[in-house]
Amino acid sequence: MRPLPTETELLTVEDYRATPEGSRYQLFEGELSMAPAPNLQHQMIVWNLSQIFGRHLEKHPAGRMFFAPCDVYLSEHNVVQPDVLFVAKSRLGILSEDGVHGAPDLVVEVLSPSTAQLDTRTKRRLYAKHGVKELWLVDPSLLQIQRYDFARAAAKPVQLIAEAERFKTALLPGLTLTAAEIFRR
Repeated sequence: MRPLPTETELLTVEDYRATPEGSRYQLFEGELSMAPAPNLQHQMIVWNLSQIFGRHLEKHPAGRMFFAPCDVYLSEHNVVQPDVLFVAKSRLGILSEDGVHGAPDLVVEVLSPSTAQLDTRTKRRLYAKHGVKELWLVDPSLLQIQRYDFARAAAKPVQLIAEAERFKTALLPGLTLTAAEIFRR
């Protein structure tokens, strides 16, 4: 193992891989960040998304869906673990035994009090910069989803989806969702 970096040296993927397996570390611009385990409401939302996407992808195998913890290597100094991610069939070459090497097509982050600022600012900017096509920020406290289409706008959502609304994504043809089924308890 290499010696610990100095204060001015950025941590790398190599340093990240030296963290304990199963830990909730992520690497942002060369700095390690650790988050507590998500609360039960957060986990219920991820479960609901897994069921919705799973049923759809069984009938329409457009790509692969993964859930945290799953390492996404965006660059030498950025490794994230989105709550949910989708990689289109045409881009499955970015999948490797140790995670995803490149930007997923779709990322879903469920906001928690301890990570909301990180998700809405730092991670949103990283996703836009490194080529994620679409980001959903799912807010359990507002029962709202912010949908970003980074090809259209990186700084503002293209759609704010309230609990009763239906919506689609071009990344998963044939799938229509309601925010209510995502927030279902």
